[in-house]
Amino acid sequence: MAENNWELELDEYIRQGEPDKVDKSNAWKTAIGLQDVDGLKTSDYLIETAKEHIEGKISITEADKRIHSYYEERKDRNEIEEDTKEADIVSVRIAKLLGEKTFQFSPVEWQNIHRKLFEGVFDHAGKIRDYNITKKNGY
Repeated sequence: MAENNWELELDEYIRQGEPDKVDKSNAWKTAIGLQDVDGLKTSDYLIETAKEHIEGKISITEADKRIHSYYEERKDRNEIEEDTKEADIVSVRIAKLLGEKTFQFSPVEWQNIHRKLFEGVFDHAGKIRDYNITKKNGY
């Protein structure tokens, strides 16, 4: 399977070998790749925002604000663009979490991570569910 264009663009930062850029690029590749595995596609705007973060032009907090503003300001989005909203918001949140230097693997941490990733996207963010959570798209 051929690599996605976004992967090639982010791999360039890894080839350059600057440690901070490598770490940020890996975080973004993981974040976007996790969305891709779930059948969700990110917007071109997210990729451009990620590249600005990797290059040190903006902070991860600014990247997060930009993505939220992008969707808040454009309520008249068409169906294709609306499909990228979840992937974009969750990708920036994953990249932000991966950039944090502390991590503790526990059920409570899983709930906190789920809440951080999906707050405002799903009503059940951070809550343990006792029903089938399989997505309708077959993934």
